[in-house]
Amino acid sequence: MTSQEVRNQFLNFFKEKNHKIVPSAPMVMKDDPTLMFTNAGMNQFKEYFLGNSVPKSKRLTDSQKCLRVSGKHNDLEEVGKDTYHHTMFEMLGNWSIGDYFKKEAIAWSWELLTEVFKIDKDSLYVSVFEGSEGDNLPLDQEAYDLWKAIVPEDRIIKGNKKDNFWEMGDQGPCGPCSEIHVDIRSKEDKEKVDGASLVNQDHPQVVEIWNLVFMQFNRKANGSLEPLPEKHIDTGMGFERLCMVLQGVQSNYDTDVFTPLIREVEIITGKKYGTNEETDIAIRVISDHVRAVAFSIADGQLPSNTGAGYVIRRILRRAIRYGFTFLDTNKPFIYRLVKVMSEQMGKAFPELKEQYQLIENVIKEEESSFLSTLEQGLVLLDSVIKSSKDKTIEGEKAFELYDTFGFPIDLTALILEEKGYQLDTKGFEKALKAQKDRSRAASEISKDDWNILMTDTEQEFIGYDSLKTEVKLVKYRKVTSKKEGDQYQLVFNLTPFYAEGGGQVGDKGYLEASNGDVIYIVDTKRENNEIVHFAKSLPKDVSGSFKAVVDEKQRWRTACNHTATHLLHQALREVLGTHVEQKGSAVHSKYLRFDFSHFSKLTTEELRKVENFVNARIDGRLPLEESRNVPMKEAMEQGAMALFGEKYGDTVRTIRFGQSIELCGGTHVKNTADIWHFKIVSEGAVAAGIRRIEAITSDAVKEFYFNNNRMLFEIKDMLKNSQDPVKSVASLQEENVALKKQVEQLLKDKAKGLKNELIAELEDVNGIQFLSKKVDLDAGGIKDLAFEMGGQVDNLFLLLASEKDGKAILSCYISKGLVAEKDLNAGTIVRELGKYIQGGGGGQPFFATAGGKNPAGIPEALDKVKEYLS
Repeated sequence: MTSQEVRNQFLNFFKEKNHKIVPSAPMVMKDDPTLMFTNAGMNQFKEYFLGNSVPKSKRLTDSQKCLRVSGKHNDLEEVGKDTYHHTMFEMLGNWSIGDYFKKEAIAWSWELLTEVFKIDKDSLYVSVFEGSEGDNLPLDQEAYDLWKAIVPEDRIIKGNKKDNFWEMGDQGPCGPCSEIHVDIRSKEDKEKVDGASLVNQDHPQVVEIWNLVFMQFNRKANGSLEPLPEKHIDTGMGFERLCMVLQGVQSNYDTDVFTPLIREVEIITGKKYGTNEETDIAIRVISDHVRAVAFSIADGQLPSNTGAGYVIRRILRRAIRYGFTFLDTNKPFIYRLVKVMSEQMGKAFPELKEQYQLIENVIKEEESSFLSTLEQGLVLLDSVIKSSKDKTIEGEKAFELYDTFGFPIDLTALILEEKGYQLDTKGFEKALKAQKDRSRAASEISKDDWNILMTDTEQEFIGYDSLKTEVKLVKYRKVTSKKEGDQYQLVFNLTPFYAEGGGQVGDKGYLEASNGDVIYIVDTKRENNEIVHFAKSLPKDVSGSFKAVVDEKQRWRTACNHTATHLLHQALREVLGTHVEQKGSAVHSKYLRFDFSHFSKLTTEELRKVENFVNARIDGRLPLEESRNVPMKEAMEQGAMALFGEKYGDTVRTIRFGQSIELCGGTHVKNTADIWHFKIVSEGAVAAGIRRIEAITSDAVKEFYFNNNRMLFEIKDMLKNSQDPVKSVASLQEENVALKKQVEQLLKDKAKGLKNELIAELEDVNGIQFLSKKVDLDAGGIKDLAFEMGGQVDNLFLLLASEKDGKAILSCYISKGLVAEKDLNAGTIVRELGKYIQGGGGGQPFFATAGGKNPAGIPEALDKVKEYLS
């Protein structure tokens, strides 16, 4: 049975059980501040389990793309080393939202596995929750009895809280679970060791295949449990593991989910899978990681240095590193796997085919960049080794390579071992832990339980039509973070406040109580389908009525910028071509940012055409044509543009201005004339094939032109009110170039005259011609002087210092013969001497420069350098 058939058979089984098949949500989370990535099949259904919205069907099923590489679920370092952990994986699931419970979930799981998929009953084990004294919970007797009616009791395992009690997080819905494990060992191995003893022992052939979660409790902030008003079912089955069992192989990587990728790696690298453990691990790492990276990019998350983008970059770099070290690859090649993967999985996940070129381009550029970093890291590591006084390399030095330059620590340890050195592992781990603790402390948030004031109230957003209204507080809670301090989250029965989403920032404003008290709303976000308002304080009477008022000026400016992004999108497709697609946006009150697919930098003429196109639509006074609750199919037939990586419901809202029509939930102006004017302020690259435009509208454009006009008058005043300031500035530039050349020549002449004086001052120290001295030259003059002297004097060791504009400069020159013979390094020396001038620097072993802000430290640096000759 092929993987495609396995997926289809699972979904069709539950479809026959009256489940609605829903598409996989994007793997990158956009509207859930508690998660970076979808890490479980239930993530997209959280709002239903929390009772914040009602599903169209109480029975659901899907195959969800998941990523587990951060937080509680972090398997990254295991991936590749074993045959059953993955970063990106598919989770097959079925859900009951307050409908069926344990009886049906257990019976159907057994029916599917044994009767439909024909898995040998004797190879299966099940587990039930044994209870927990801490939570005052007994054995899950109901699940035990249901399983006992199906399987022999010796195949029922009682599991602890770690294995058999599932929780959404520190707070929220949770409950006991039953895991189904499969033993795919040979008959001989099964006779030697009972499979039950290997369950949850990380045995590669006795693995969990399906988890049935019986969601029946709510975990409160104080750790206590309370029953949920409705009981739910949430199951998750590992698709790759299921394929392994059904295809009769001993590893997930031997299934047709991975074998096409593995074959392609073999062809590209010339390495054979299955012949060497190190090579096998590397091929597994690459085959797994390219899936995670490709799906993330397809869902809108590009590699970057922060947040979710950093996680993706880290995954890709781990794959590159394994190829570099174990497959002898020093050129980009992972991007070539994207074609194989899109052909293999594109039918189930069409976004892979739609974004194929972008995925390939981004991965290729990231590979090239990191391979350069690896080469740089090897040079830096070599420098660290040479400067080490013993055979143990300090953990902090290795951490600096890891943290600043992205050089993998396992590669550092491997190279050190090959050269006869060892790594201070404890020192590295201490530095790493300190960094993680700082990061965790900065991002840690504590949340109280919700204080419920009203029930059975469905929140309504009225912000498209009104910016103020009377509201009642439905619930509130206190949240505390290091960054924001104490804040309160408020949920109202209705609200005019727009919650951050679709690239647009959340509204700000205030609440006015009947007694005149004012509470300021500092942000608005959406969480689990609720609009949550953030405030620094609580109303004195939380049960009273309030007037909720949106900051009208900020909303209007934001609306101007949001409408402008739609017009900009249309302009780019008109000027550059229909290959342009939106890849991200940020809509603030002061500016807008728009990322789009395009292969080259925009010319000045193209930017002018884009600006003119948008401003022509502004001048054309195009009215807003808004349609709400339009069936998705109908909206697409009208030509509405859907954005990649976004999840849309069955009905959508469309926004039209003239020929521009998009699916959009954001706020907009009533007429394009409200925008006044559109101005591009920057254009540049974000990643391979992705460009970014930043622009301003309305008041910001007025301020932009006002400031430019003011600067022009100031320049004219400095030029004695020149009638043609451009011509005057050009004349000054020409004059400046001529004067610079004269100064450079004078400095060179000065350096030549100084050269003979300094040569006469050289001191012989153990056969080395040494001098440390402060001179009146700039950095360029010092470099010319040092190389002039180096060409004339053998065995030269020179440290020259100077002071310019309150800044200190140290330049060290060492003859190349001395660098090799005495194991000296100018870069290391100036870095260490830089502390005396409160600065730093570096360079090559024979010449390096440091700069600092403390010229008073120059004498001490000149004095200390002599110690390097002893």
